[in-house]
Amino acid sequence: MGIRKAAFGVALLGALGPWGGSAVGQESSPTPLFVPPDLGRADLPARVPDVPYVPTPQLVVDEMLALAGVKPGDVLYDLGSGDGRIVVTAAKNLGVRGVGIDINPERIQEAEANARAAGVQDLTEFREEDLFKADFSEATVVTMYLLPSVNDRLKPKLLRELKPGTRIVSHAFDIDGWEPERVVEVDGRTLYLWIVPENPSQVR
Repeated sequence: MGIRKAAFGVALLGALGPWGGSAVGQESSPTPLFVPPDLGRADLPARVPDVPYVPTPQLVVDEMLALAGVKPGDVLYDLGSGDGRIVVTAAKNLGVRGVGIDINPERIQEAEANARAAGVQDLTEFREEDLFKADFSEATVVTMYLLPSVNDRLKPKLLRELKPGTRIVSHAFDIDGWEPERVVEVDGRTLYLWIVPENPSQVR
C-alpha cells in the first residue's frame, strides 16, 4: 500500500506540477458541475501548495458525505477545498454549515463564487489558510483529498485538535498507522473513514 500510494503521489505531482489544474485520469464530462468564473489573475499563494489541485468527481463527493454520515447539525471542514464543491454540496443538499480551507486565493475565489451560485453563501465560509496552521477544532466532520505525505503530517494535528467522535473521510489515500473504520470503493476510487477515538494515544 505504501509503495502504491507513493508512486501515485509522485505521478500526480509530476503530471500536474505545483499548481495542478486538471485531474489525472479524471472522467471526461460534457457538462462540468462546477465551472470557475473568469476571475482574472488572482494573487499567488503565500507559498507553493502542498497538493496539486485535482477536483473530486461529484459522484465521489456524494459518497464521501454519505460515508461520513453527514447530517444537519454537523460542522464540516474540507481541507484543501479547491473550488468548494464538497462544502457547497453539503450545504445545498444537507443544510450543513461548512468551512473550506485552501492556501490558494484563486481557489478561494472560485469556491465563494460557486457558493453564491448555489445560494448557500450563508452556510459556507472559505478561508485562505495553511492547513498546518488553521484551526478546525470545531469540526464534527473533516474531508480531504490530499497526498499520503500530507495526510501523515496532519495526523498528529487531527488527533490533538479534533473532538472524540469526529469523522474523517479521505479520498484516495489513507493515514499511515491509523486503521480506518471503513474502506469503500466508488467509481474506481478508494475512500477511507476514521473516527477520532476517546483516547488518541491509541493511535500510534
